Amino acid sequence: MSIIQQVTSASLSDNWRTINIDALDPDSSANFDTSTLHPTLAPVSESEIRSIGQQVRQLLRGGDAEGALRGALESAPYGGDANVKEIHLGTVVEVLQGIRASEISGMLGRIWGSEGGSEVVDCLMKYLYKGMAASATFGKTPSRGSTLTPQSTGAGFSQMGGRPGAQNESSGAAMSVLLSWHEKVVDVAGLGCVNRSMTDWRKV
Repeated sequence: MSIIQQVTSASLSDNWRTINIDALDPDSSANFDTSTLHPTLAPVSESEIRSIGQQVRQLLRGGDAEGALRGALESAPYGGDANVKEIHLGTVVEVLQGIRASEISGMLGRIWGSEGGSEVVDCLMKYLYKGMAASATFGKTPSRGSTLTPQSTGAGFSQMGGRPGAQNESSGAAMSVLLSWHEKVVDVAGLGCVNRSMTDWRKV
């Protein structure tokens, strides 16, 4: 009997393309918890991140925009849950919106050239991409906290929002700010910053 004759009609109906070969490989990541490859991140509570947000806003209102930005980025809640991360995203975006465009390049240059500055700028790039993703869906799928709703900084900078029907306008304003920052970050840190922000296992 030929090999063709040995194949039953049942086996012919099986779609071999749907077989997950990774599950059959003992060395595959499908067979062990990949989270054990990374160190455990310290958990961050909602009350802690809100307290940090208040401190950052105080710096911004006091005129220390660079300190506010650096403080927000150095306090990124990598070990927080989704809600904690959304709250801090709102804080970071608020700081970015509260800084004049003419100040961005000089501020980034000082941060980049300082100790630990490259990691801070890489963290900023993560928030820019996350903010863009949130801004793109703003008004379509309202999320808890509405993190990209511009708010008053108390530092004399006008923020969009507050009036009914301005969601698309607010989203566009936030996106414009984020794109402007993205351009300046690439100018200062190069395209390597984009690669590092996308490949880092720590998510903001």
